Amino acid sequence: MAGAIASRMSFSSLKRKQPKTFTVRIVTMDAEMEFNCEMKWKGKDLFDLVCRTLGLRETWFFGLQYTIKDTVAWLKMDKKVLDHDVSKEEPVTFHFLAKFYPENAEEELVQEITQHLFFLQVKKQILDEKIYCPPEASVLLASYAVQAKYGDYDPSVHKRGFLAQEELLPKRVINLYQMTPEMWEERITAWYAEHRGRARDEAEMEYLKIAQDLEMYGVNYFAIRNKKGTELLLGVDALGLHIYDPENRLTPKISFPWNEIRNISYSDKEFTIKPLDKKIDVFKFNSSKLRVNKLILQLCIGNHDLFMRRRKADSLEVQQMKAQAREEKARKQMERQRLAREKQMREEAERTRDELERRLLQMKEEATMANEALMRSEETADLLAEKAQITEEEAKLLAQKAAEAEQEMQRIKATAIRTEEEKRLMEQKVLEAEVLALKMAEESERRAKEADQLKQDLQEAREAERRAKQKLLEIATKPTYPPMNPIPAPLPPDIPSFDFIGDSLSFDFKDTDMKRLSMEIEKEKVEYMEKSKHLQEQLNELKTEIEALKLKERETALDILHNENSDRGGTSSKHNTIKKLTLQSAKSRVAFFEEL
Repeated sequence: MAGAIASRMSFSSLKRKQPKTFTVRIVTMDAEMEFNCEMKWKGKDLFDLVCRTLGLRETWFFGLQYTIKDTVAWLKMDKKVLDHDVSKEEPVTFHFLAKFYPENAEEELVQEITQHLFFLQVKKQILDEKIYCPPEASVLLASYAVQAKYGDYDPSVHKRGFLAQEELLPKRVINLYQMTPEMWEERITAWYAEHRGRARDEAEMEYLKIAQDLEMYGVNYFAIRNKKGTELLLGVDALGLHIYDPENRLTPKISFPWNEIRNISYSDKEFTIKPLDKKIDVFKFNSSKLRVNKLILQLCIGNHDLFMRRRKADSLEVQQMKAQAREEKARKQMERQRLAREKQMREEAERTRDELERRLLQMKEEATMANEALMRSEETADLLAEKAQITEEEAKLLAQKAAEAEQEMQRIKATAIRTEEEKRLMEQKVLEAEVLALKMAEESERRAKEADQLKQDLQEAREAERRAKQKLLEIATKPTYPPMNPIPAPLPPDIPSFDFIGDSLSFDFKDTDMKRLSMEIEKEKVEYMEKSKHLQEQLNELKTEIEALKLKERETALDILHNENSDRGGTSSKHNTIKKLTLQSAKSRVAFFEEL
């Protein structure tokens, strides 16, 4: 009895000690996950759990997003999860998204998982038209997205219509032109075929390198008013703060890079910016909601921190990550080269096999034809021999008849013809007998000549038969396959080996292959510059080609603005545009902002 009571008490105490939990659903760009979280967990506890699950180490770019009354908010790291203004209905849903964007994706995004998440997010923003993308650039980006998904283009596999179910272009672009889906697919596939040899991570990085120079890439827009009450847009991104006309989100009117800003604060709906130069007056603006100010401040602090971090030496953690990434890139490159060699050897073996099969089939056909010719020769020889025998017998018979006719003529001449009539008749018969004998002699001679010709034909037929048998014998004794060098079997994928020839050459990241990799990178840079020029020419060609199919009445305000910028020669990069806007002094820019 006492044991049962102790057992119940122990179970009750254990039950009390177990922490209360709630369910959280995390939605990433390509998956959904659910976790059981303790009630006391802070935002950092949940965020770290998600990052560990994803294998993500570049955590500073990301955050957990949720929505409050149609306003975007981000989970605070130092605040309990359930203390946020989130729905208490389980599962509580958060979106794991990039909160801050790099200035240069190729230099800053180290891990492949980081690149992939950025690629998916930027791609969705372009398709959802949250980032404006010109039509010709949309086609190019779509071709890299196809390369990332399908690998190298293979016309035998990727046949017409294979992109029919894919969402690759913004609806705005599709509606702007009188072009069928097949016409769009044809242009996307033409570029897709040029990306052969790029792995998924390389294609995704090429996508980001193009997308990061789009005017609206990485910019968070907020409606604000200056002192005069003018409605404007504030843009916050990796480079600084930008002020836009509400009707033009492409080109800012003025910009303030992060290295010119000393302090940012807000009180209620009023936001205050203090420039680094203390001689310059602060400038203020008002936002629509207090929670919007909180969001602006979060984004400003995070972007400013990353801006300053980029201009310092990499931390030990980042150095290790970059070193690992370089080693992984070198390993993957070596693996791709090995696979390419094996693929080339396999293709050569298949071509050799096909050639041998073709030759074998040709030799079989020749043997069949030789057999048929031999059979025909044998039949012809038999027929000629039979005909020669018949002709010879006919000649003998005619000779016998000619001899009999001669005897009859002699007998008639010896017979006494007693009357003139009998004499005349006998002369006539003699004449007829002589004519008949002459004809018989001629026919006999002709038959003899024909017999000689048939004997000659028979001899030629037998000679043809002999040659056919000789050719058939040559075909039968000819080797079926030519000697081939043995093709080494590919190494099993689970046995890592970096030897080239026995043990004489080994793989060493720190010496030979890293030097070679550096040379290849330099070569790639030169090739990239040439390709960029070629790419710009292709973009211009495509733009000119589809211009005639454009429906001008369907152009959006952003389309018109982009075309005006292009006409004015505004083809410089986004970074160069911001630099031009900061050529004036900060003081004059502040004054300009207040007078807008």
